[in-house]
Amino acid sequence: MQKLIDQVVAEVGKVLLGKEQQIRLALTCLFARGHLLIEDLPGMGKTTLAHALANVLGLSYSRIQFTSDLLPADILGVSVFDKNSAAFRFHEGPVFTQVLLADEINRTTPKTQSALLEAMEEGQVTVDGETRRLPEPFFVIATQNPVTQSGTFPLPESQLDRFLMRITLGYPDPKAERALFLGGDSRQQLTLIKPLVTYEQLLEIRRQSDAVQISDSILDYLQRLVHYTRTAPEFAYGLSPRGALSLLRCAKTWALMQGRKYLIPEDLQTVTPAVVGHRIRDAADYGDETGYALADRLLNNVDVIASVS
Repeated sequence: MQKLIDQVVAEVGKVLLGKEQQIRLALTCLFARGHLLIEDLPGMGKTTLAHALANVLGLSYSRIQFTSDLLPADILGVSVFDKNSAAFRFHEGPVFTQVLLADEINRTTPKTQSALLEAMEEGQVTVDGETRRLPEPFFVIATQNPVTQSGTFPLPESQLDRFLMRITLGYPDPKAERALFLGGDSRQQLTLIKPLVTYEQLLEIRRQSDAVQISDSILDYLQRLVHYTRTAPEFAYGLSPRGALSLLRCAKTWALMQGRKYLIPEDLQTVTPAVVGHRIRDAADYGDETGYALADRLLNNVDVIASVS
């Protein structure tokens, strides 16, 4: 299984150069049955990563460009009267796909943002009183620009919590950027990305991830991390039970991707910034949107081995 995952990382790395860690985190999120939020400046490769992940997993793909005038019906679909049958027929929106790229999700209004909540949480949408199932698997990969940029609407905490992980890409290093200059248009290279994972293999990765073992000492470490967020004065509020379970699920998947069937502290430490960063706030600055500094402080202040009093 590790060989397959390494091949997937290498394939996506053909179009997103020098970002192996971010690619692995994104795959961890998708393999762990989660939705991914990518936050960065425009032009950093967020859309390229989303499209490449859909291609390499062999899944159907739709893209929605979020704008200030986008309506919920533009996402979910709408019922249109058919004169021939004298009845309303439902026309599916772009949400009826396996990988949905919600591009610049924070450039639309909260009402439209919330249209994705049921889809992300339940894998279904309700339109005109009728509930319709979405394809399986269903992943949302959303991108957002920094809230300091004009024309953005910050995502509310309830919607941020629907994203299993949040990552940033950052600027490429000089070597990767030089290769980017010489490599041509990445949009053309996207068409060369080959599907490498079948649906059965995806289910097997999920099954093996669930079976990763966690020792009592690692479970104690996880509980100390969660407890610290709930009791330390620098946190406005602590990690919820759902957030704690998300951290464990991602750590298990990361361990599997490293070729192990058991957890070590480094697995929790690696995924913590991406899983926890958007779920916690600094008590001294409630408007802080990054959370990454808090996540680093959390890891620095909680010992891996419990101290003996």
